[in-house]
Amino acid sequence: MKITYTAFHGHTSIATGELSELLPAVQRYRASHPESNPLIFRHDTGKQVDFDFSGSEEELLARYSPPAKKKGPGRPRLGVVCNEICLLPKHWEWLERQQQTSSAVIRRLIDRAMNNPSPEERTRERIEAAHSFMWAIAGDLTGFEEASRALYARKWEILDRLIAPWPKDVVGQINMLLGEARKLT
Repeated sequence: MKITYTAFHGHTSIATGELSELLPAVQRYRASHPESNPLIFRHDTGKQVDFDFSGSEEELLARYSPPAKKKGPGRPRLGVVCNEICLLPKHWEWLERQQQTSSAVIRRLIDRAMNNPSPEERTRERIEAAHSFMWAIAGDLTGFEEASRALYARKWEILDRLIAPWPKDVVGQINMLLGEARKLT
């Protein structure tokens, strides 16, 4: 999955794209506007991320490029997120009735759940991403608290009306982060 980012200076969008496109664009912007301190946001979470812009474009890209994938089996890298699974007694009984081993059944269920989140989970993720972005960049704009409440209540018409006077780049980013969430509810 490719992760995209957007950089903002104030309420104006500077650049959007993957790291290989975004970081050089932000570095060029910083060179032409030395007093600026752009904020960079991840599209999947809406959260602000920080990067060290010291050095050349090549050094910057080398520092933040994802490592090459290893071929074949091996030990997981440090920092791998592990989610704990809790099974109720009725789940254990169900597992015992399965033809395959328990670990294979559990792994298959986990993979399916992680790869196919429910529409409600996708909607919640999009709302959380939009809210994180709004808190980071739009907290001082008129009607922010009401817009935040409308966002969580999924009252899209009210949200649109409240954010309409906001800067167009901020409104565009919020709408992009919400994406399919509006259609799923």
